[in-house]
Amino acid sequence: MIDVTDKTPTVREATAECCVVCSEPIMSALHNESVPKGDVLAVARIAGIQAIKHTPDLIPLAHRIGVHGAEVDLWLENDRVRIRATARTADRTGVEMEALTAVTVAALTVADMVKGVDRGFAIEHAVITHKAGGRSGEWTREDDK
Repeated sequence: MIDVTDKTPTVREATAECCVVCSEPIMSALHNESVPKGDVLAVARIAGIQAIKHTPDLIPLAHRIGVHGAEVDLWLENDRVRIRATARTADRTGVEMEALTAVTVAALTVADMVKGVDRGFAIEHAVITHKAGGRSGEWTREDDK
């Protein structure tokens, strides 16, 4: 684990995205809100928020930091569920792992909830799209501009 004792706490933010590419039967069930396990987007949103809070329990060398803000949004696109999470802190280290953990756990939750409809899904493209704060300042993924 990196020693961050001497670092000054600063406001930091990270956003990540991911998607669950879904078959036509899954997308139909999502649009009709007929997935047997319930409200997929609401459950996945809560799972993502919980994941942000539990990141150091899942990633062995991640620092335990105070997460002061968490947003997880999911929406339906043509053939996929798009997931975006933003984590914020005022601490000594960044929240990139928290944002990535949120989108991937939310994606796994979507997969778990729709697998009874059809197993035709794939989790794809989990990436950091933006980060701000800390020593390296602001960064935005080039292909997302």
